Amino acid sequence: MSQHVTNPIDAPATATMKNVAPIGPGLNDTRRQAASVHVPGRLTSVDLMNTLAAWAQDLARTLLAEALPRRWAHVQGVAARARSLAPAIGPDTGLLEAAAWLHDIGYLPELAETGLHGLDGARYLCDVQHAEPLLCRLVAHHSCAVIEAEERGLVHVLNREFAPPPRPLADALTFCDMTTSPDGEHVPVHNRLAEIHDRYGSGHLVSRSIRRATPLILEAVGQVNARAARP
Repeated sequence: MSQHVTNPIDAPATATMKNVAPIGPGLNDTRRQAASVHVPGRLTSVDLMNTLAAWAQDLARTLLAEALPRRWAHVQGVAARARSLAPAIGPDTGLLEAAAWLHDIGYLPELAETGLHGLDGARYLCDVQHAEPLLCRLVAHHSCAVIEAEERGLVHVLNREFAPPPRPLADALTFCDMTTSPDGEHVPVHNRLAEIHDRYGSGHLVSRSIRRATPLILEAVGQVNARAARP
């Protein structure tokens, strides 16, 4: 993974992959230095948001396409769902798409420090890529991650490092993730939830978390469907 992926929001400075393979062992050192790193404010330009989405796609491809090809197929489908919401989301569509591309990068073994993949992915985006803060928050909290954080004893860590994102954007990302199969196909939310339980087994921590989060997930999907149906 030697490809350099430049974060458009860091211009004129450039951010690169910084040798992804060694990141896991050195992540704590990076985190100790994070407070001194300049993190730019939220972008509002539609053009820059679209550039952010393109950057996120390149970064996700670099991280996932070879290492975790099924995750790569999934995030491609999630990103397509995000783009389909453009009429309802408006100028934040690029940000939503960027989060869709990057929401599962924390599954990469080199980044998996805590086991809470949203948190691990967001830490990498924040500390190494110096990504847009709201993008990091969306990745950290995607698909009701706070429930799994509670199961793992990490809820205070998650909320201390990344504030929950605005509800409409969080719901939109949940919708995109929870209506996309592991192979990137559009599926009903109930099918997606059932697939997760089948894949992990009823007693697994992830299954317990999804079971607890199901009412919130269904509410989010309903809210986004209703928003998309408005003229």
